[in-house]
Amino acid sequence: MHATTGSTNADLLRDAPGLADGSVVVTLDQTAGRGRLDRSWVAPAGQTLAASVLVRAGLEPRDRGWLPLVAGAAVRDAVAEVLAGRAPEQGQPDEPVRSTGQRVLVKWPNDVLVDGRKVSGVLCQVASDGSVVVGVGVNTTIPVEALPTPTATSLLVAGATEPAAVLADTVLADLWTGLQDAVSGLAAGGAAAEAVRSHVRAVCGTVGQQVRLELPDGSTVEADATGVDDDGRITIRDRSGVPRGVAVGGRHPPALCMTA
Repeated sequence: MHATTGSTNADLLRDAPGLADGSVVVTLDQTAGRGRLDRSWVAPAGQTLAASVLVRAGLEPRDRGWLPLVAGAAVRDAVAEVLAGRAPEQGQPDEPVRSTGQRVLVKWPNDVLVDGRKVSGVLCQVASDGSVVVGVGVNTTIPVEALPTPTATSLLVAGATEPAAVLADTVLADLWTGLQDAVSGLAAGGAAAEAVRSHVRAVCGTVGQQVRLELPDGSTVEADATGVDDDGRITIRDRSGVPRGVAVGGRHPPALCMTA
């Protein structure tokens, strides 16, 4: 674990050619983290986990496109395990009781939401040798009054009581195992790969929601999210009833907001 670093992804991208599959860079003090679409990731020192994992598996091109999605699902599973049986710090007496599985979901392609608010984001980048760096940020012990946006949350706010270092160790261990298992399943193909994709679909809270897509040309599309296809694209049906798939890849990927 690094005491502090600018970016765990940048560190691992730099060192990737000399490192083994599954190598990890981790810190609780990341000062220059970035998210998808080059957005900054606010990470108060000692209150957030930043971790990057190196993936070297020989995946088919389509399966490489699933890496952001399976990474998001692996983080989701790790967070759900931490929060099992916990009640949110700011919960209201009249709020419906929801299971952990209902509370913790993936927003396509790879944000993790707890009670509808973002607790984690994932950023995948290709290293110079062709390996993939999977970067993860998780808000661990940020108190509610210090959260960076009204749409953010932390494990503390969601009900966790352990110190940040303990939460980070737990989440990272489960994330690493879940990611390795998912990548192995994709590489194996057949029923194993389909089981991985089915799990991603099952924990994707975007499916069934009304969404707004902000496209690279500045236009927006209001639509219903209907599923995740075999290429990892979110499938939508727009207001005219026309179905289509939207990919996460590309130099200027669309942004997606849930509206319901």
